[in-house]
Amino acid sequence: MAATRYDVAVIGAGVFGAWIAWHLAHSGQRVLLVDQYGPAHTRASSGGETRVIRMAYGSDAIYTRLAQSSLRQWQALFAAVGRPELFQRTGVLWMARRGHAAAEQSLSVLTDAAVDHQVLDAAELRKRYPQIAVPDDGWAIFEPTSGGLLARRAVQAVVADAIRKGVMLVQEQILPVSGIGRLAALRSTSGRTLHADRHVLACGPWLGKLLPDLLGPRIFPTRQEVCYFGIPAGDTRFGAAQMPTWMDFDREWYGLPDIEGRGFKLACDVHGPLIDPDIAERTASVAGIAAAREFVARRFPALAGAPLIAAEVCQYENTSNGDFLIDQHPDYDNLWIAGGGSGHGFKHGPAVGEYLSGLWLATARRSRASVWQASRPCRGGRSIDRGLASEGGKSIARERAPTVPARTYGDL
Repeated sequence: MAATRYDVAVIGAGVFGAWIAWHLAHSGQRVLLVDQYGPAHTRASSGGETRVIRMAYGSDAIYTRLAQSSLRQWQALFAAVGRPELFQRTGVLWMARRGHAAAEQSLSVLTDAAVDHQVLDAAELRKRYPQIAVPDDGWAIFEPTSGGLLARRAVQAVVADAIRKGVMLVQEQILPVSGIGRLAALRSTSGRTLHADRHVLACGPWLGKLLPDLLGPRIFPTRQEVCYFGIPAGDTRFGAAQMPTWMDFDREWYGLPDIEGRGFKLACDVHGPLIDPDIAERTASVAGIAAAREFVARRFPALAGAPLIAAEVCQYENTSNGDFLIDQHPDYDNLWIAGGGSGHGFKHGPAVGEYLSGLWLATARRSRASVWQASRPCRGGRSIDRGLASEGGKSIARERAPTVPARTYGDL
């Protein structure tokens, strides 16, 4: 029997791969979706319970526009499949101190993009959120329509709907790709050959393993620790009804309220050590838990001494500057790459899927890929305008990166 041939094989059933498959299937393509561990598994960058979806990105309007598009698509999908609870509209509170450049830049971009937002001074912050310790020179940006995504279940909902649209899902581990010209097929460790006219690798921290020569120097998976603290009995101030999803511009911490009784979640955006996503032990460190305790006691005094009720280790799949990698492989005319989420990619899954499928189906300009080229020179330094303090946390190389000019979505 001849092997089934697909229009597109998508490798990786995380948020990028799931939405790429969904958009292609929605456009009538025959799609094969492959993941070595299954959709939104625990070792994936798309695993875990929750992710933030927010609009502010310092001066970089590209990602603000992407987030706007993605939020609309997330909500439309959740409504269509009867799962509106997968988006928790908690609002997002960006806390800063007077004179913080990235916060000021965010205000300008949010205004230009017509994003609903409010500016709160220290007095208003204390009045609205008395459970948060606010310095005298503190202020905040509040995005009332943003919030949290129930990550693992959200990806699984996308995959389930893609399957209903005709996508074939298989669990296989793909072998590294080598050669030049046209990729005839992908092969798995089980000996299976997967045939497609086009292929896209959307496998997050595994991209460097599948394309070691091209992406080994460009994808840096780092270990990131997440803590959940128990809220006091009978205290509703830290639940989603009274506590927003929040970001601290100055100290690079972020978190979500107690959702579904999971506890008060917080994590540090500073990049951790390198990690191998296949073999790394996922046990939080004593130092990481202590740092989380110190921060939560300072910012949220009522949680000082709160018990740690869960801790997780996930990873960021970082590029050297925090931009995504979405591009055609320079040595193959039918192999594409979609990755480099860099700790901020989850929210953008719908727009990334729409963008890449649009390139293939001639509904988007090919020139848009230039900012996300996989062949662009590697740059050391800290990410610019992607993370909480507009520098996305510390990158692998500890030097300052060249300044990236402000861009808009239309420039892509």
